[in-house]
Amino acid sequence: SPPPPPPAPAAPSEAAGLVRATCNSTAYYDLCMSTLGADPSSATADVRGLSSIAVSAAAVNASGGAATAVALATGGNTTTAVDGTVQALLRTCATKYGEARDALSAARDSIAQQDYDYASVHVSAAAEYPQVCRVLFQRQRPGEYPPELAAREETLRRLCTVALDIITL
Repeated sequence: SPPPPPPAPAAPSEAAGLVRATCNSTAYYDLCMSTLGADPSSATADVRGLSSIAVSAAAVNASGGAATAVALATGGNTTTAVDGTVQALLRTCATKYGEARDALSAARDSIAQQDYDYASVHVSAAAEYPQVCRVLFQRQRPGEYPPELAAREETLRRLCTVALDIITL
């Protein structure tokens, strides 16, 4: 006999509706949904709480970017040949990702104080820091920007865009 049909999905909760409505107002709906959905506190958060979750996710990404740059500088798995120049560039990249993480931490503090203008400034700055890394590679080692960092930079830029879109709400 055929298996029983799956149970009907539960009616979406008000919180899930808020997450969906909030993500509908962002440039990257799917990224927003997966980011907010990954944090259990999103189920009970208001829009301010959702903005804080988005900023925290971006901060985690920035920390990972710093760790990736350090790992590459110490001869980690990369397609880029690591000589003294590349090591110096990667150390700068690690610093820039650290500055992005710090800016996102400051943004979270601003959100907590309901100072959304400063929060936006900090998130915008955080999105810019890793671009310095790419520009330095383009100037000193064209074509050698590690793909691992390119992917981190793009994800961080998108996470910051989502965070800014939510802060604007």
